Amino acid sequence: MIKYELKCRKDHVFEGWFYDSAAYDEQAAGGKIVCPVCNSRKISKAPMAPRISRPKSEQAADEVKQKAVMMKALRELRDHVEKNADYVGEQFAEEARKIHYGETDQRNIYGEASRDEAEELAEEGIDVAMIPWVPRGDA
Repeated sequence: MIKYELKCRKDHVFEGWFYDSAAYDEQAAGGKIVCPVCNSRKISKAPMAPRISRPKSEQAADEVKQKAVMMKALRELRDHVEKNADYVGEQFAEEARKIHYGETDQRNIYGEASRDEAEELAEEGIDVAMIPWVPRGDA
């Protein structure tokens, strides 16, 4: 399979996948390729940059950096939740229901709930989110 960046006569750019370059040539000559924006059948290949692989060591370094960024964001999210919500522990589902049904004052809460409990809350129309609770610090 080969992917081409394509361009119509109105300069709309889109991509197309073809079995090989001969398949593209045949379909383009037969007017079988159509711009998804304006339905033009006058299509040409747009200039494309070649795909150049990076060394595996660079790819691994990028993955480590991305993981570090994600972990930092999750730690910041944890800090935000802890500063702006009350911890209710294993009573989370019960407290969320009380708040939702007006049995107690409206407030932000966090705690533990099983996946089943979270699904039941969502089915009742109670907004919940399961957040990966990462450890503090660089551990």
